[in-house]
Amino acid sequence: MSWFEALLLGILQGLTEFLPVSSSGHLTIGQELLNLNTSAADNLLFTVTVHAATVFSTIVVLWREIEGLLKGTFLTLKWNAEKEYVSKILISCIPVMIVGLFFKEQVEDIFGSGLLIVGCCLLCTALLLSFAYYAKPRNKESISYKDAFIIGLSQAVAVLPGLSRSGTTIATGLILGNKKENVAQFSFLMVLIPILGESLLNLIDMIADPSLFGGVGFLPLAIGFVGAFISGCLACKFMIDIVKRGKLIYFAIYCAIAGLVTILFTI
Repeated sequence: MSWFEALLLGILQGLTEFLPVSSSGHLTIGQELLNLNTSAADNLLFTVTVHAATVFSTIVVLWREIEGLLKGTFLTLKWNAEKEYVSKILISCIPVMIVGLFFKEQVEDIFGSGLLIVGCCLLCTALLLSFAYYAKPRNKESISYKDAFIIGLSQAVAVLPGLSRSGTTIATGLILGNKKENVAQFSFLMVLIPILGESLLNLIDMIADPSLFGGVGFLPLAIGFVGAFISGCLACKFMIDIVKRGKLIYFAIYCAIAGLVTILFTI
């Protein structure tokens, strides 16, 4: 992998991880259209590296909220709002954890099935974002345990390529009647545990099979990390502001166009 390919893939991963347009779908499309070195792009070490970068992006942008949750959870024995919030995040992670542990091979098979499913899932993302935009606001004061689990189910479904994780979880939360700012924050915090868990499993695989480290050099890894981190920070801040303004319909239009073009491209 060249440093330019690493930079391009890192920026693409950082942007699309937070914007409701599907990071996995766009990486698949990008590799097809640009004829990138897919063997390097799929390298497990590079994947772990750029995912770690997006985790750091979330931590930097939402550090004040994360710091408050950590203090409220670990510095007191009393049950409080912080412990309740963390409990809801843990509950939301259950569905995707089940998918990752028991259906990993099936998901990987879907990823290798071509662009048609990516296009179809992008259209599904467009529909979800449209429903969220036109849904009648109810503005619940806080996300309930039930809503947290339902949002978690949507995150599990969003492992499909082309189905945006952030778009699906945010749209689900809004359709359930939760406040825009609450849903955006919850969506970005709930992804930290699954990404860290996936990275840990990948690291275990690499330790068990050193050949998975591949031939990616330090420079491409470093450039990919920096690209994903910087673009991730910008995208995370931008997305939170977009959700607060209720402008998800623009991303719905984009996903609809991208989905249709992708489907036509496969015909």
